[in-house]
Amino acid sequence: MKSINKITLLGNTTNDPELKYTSTGTAVCNFSIATNRQWKNSAGEQQDEATFHRVVAWAKLAEIISQYVKKGRRIYIEGRISNRSWEDQQGVKHYMTEVVADDMILLDNRRDDSIQDAPPEPEPVPQEEDVNIDDIDLGDLDLDTFDGKAPDLDD
Repeated sequence: MKSINKITLLGNTTNDPELKYTSTGTAVCNFSIATNRQWKNSAGEQQDEATFHRVVAWAKLAEIISQYVKKGRRIYIEGRISNRSWEDQQGVKHYMTEVVADDMILLDNRRDDSIQDAPPEPEPVPQEEDVNIDDIDLGDLDLDTFDGKAPDLDD
């Protein structure tokens, strides 16, 4: 029977991503995302709960995240849950659950602080359309006396 290990998170980053490289040169990026949940308790009072998720990204996605994601950014992450364990030098076993990111979408328009004060980009100039000479209505234009200059409309 088929099983699925898929997680979707939409939240805010709680720290700047940390980019490192493995001994074989593979990029790995670690950061955290906070997600929020709101509900009313039995007394009708609003309750808030934040959950923090460790996220790891590998290879090209790791490099992209380290370049564009900063603390506080609104972000969408798709990936899988990974549980790992290791033993430290004292022989104590540690366990960690994290999200291994497969995809990322930035959801806000915030830019780096150094870019925020830059002037807005100019509006794009409309491109001229290709015109077929046979589609132009020359009306009363006498081509035998036309000198190539635009007519003076002030007269």
